[in-house]
Amino acid sequence: MKHLFSALAAGTLAFGATMPGIAGALEFPAKPVRIIVPYPPGGTTDMVARLIGEQLATQWKQSVVVDNRPGAGGIVGTGTAAKSTADGYTLLMGSVGEFGINPALYKKLPYDADADFAPVAMVARVPNVVVLSPAFAERARVQTLPEFIAYLKANPKRVNMASAGNGTSTHLAGELFQRMTSTEMSHVAYKGSSPAIADLMGGSVDVMFDNLPASLPFIRSGKLRPLAVTTPARSSALPNVPTVAAAGPVPGFDASPWFGLLAPRGVPTAVAQKISQDLTRVLNEPGVQAKMRELGAEPAPSSPEAFADVLKKDRQKWGEIVRLSGASVD
Repeated sequence: MKHLFSALAAGTLAFGATMPGIAGALEFPAKPVRIIVPYPPGGTTDMVARLIGEQLATQWKQSVVVDNRPGAGGIVGTGTAAKSTADGYTLLMGSVGEFGINPALYKKLPYDADADFAPVAMVARVPNVVVLSPAFAERARVQTLPEFIAYLKANPKRVNMASAGNGTSTHLAGELFQRMTSTEMSHVAYKGSSPAIADLMGGSVDVMFDNLPASLPFIRSGKLRPLAVTTPARSSALPNVPTVAAAGPVPGFDASPWFGLLAPRGVPTAVAQKISQDLTRVLNEPGVQAKMRELGAEPAPSSPEAFADVLKKDRQKWGEIVRLSGASVD
């Protein structure tokens, strides 16, 4: 009997050792959750974070706070998230810029894209859109993408290309475009999409390869002029706007950014799985899908494992684009 009680006690202790992670997932969230957005309010990353944050707050019956930490092409906020407690209560709305581009663009980063984060779930994919300042379009007499390419060839480095920051997809999509069309523009980096769009509408800069959700309201109001989207297929939000690959034509051109939730490395697996499952449930709701597409984004929920595979493949793809373009920040 003594041996039996000892075996039972050992089994109980072993089972108990697995309980904190399970219990934590069952109880999560027991307090407000913070989503760090490494860009200013109003940009695509911010809009996507606020949409899903609102939906998760309703599901969790806990506040979900969007914390904007802009600076250095997403590096400041991403570095802050990397140093946060790994309990699931601080998440990062990451993008291809911080995880696919920056590791190749910068020699030194305050975070390790592989070692410091645990993928939780991809949220959405969005096209970038080539948008012109109406003032520039009128001055340069540019109405189509072929006309824009011809103008660039005739006026090297005289067109100012805005971006949301060095190393963002809005920057590298433009660099890829220049390489594939043998053109040259002058890059003007901003601290986020919103200030770049404001100057684009005001005519201080000429063109931007912006994430579609950020530019879409201004395209619809006529304050920005779209030429093409950067994905292989047209966007349902702008069905009459051609792709860069077809309109240029620039065969093989494809710049398809993504946005996803990541947690600091060490987050309990059960908690990460719960967040992923709850997010998938939210993104599969027809109403949420309609809102996402209205923004110009395509819902793309995934498991942590599937998201990790996307991160790996896109780091290789965008790293190669950085090297081929010759883009560098350091």
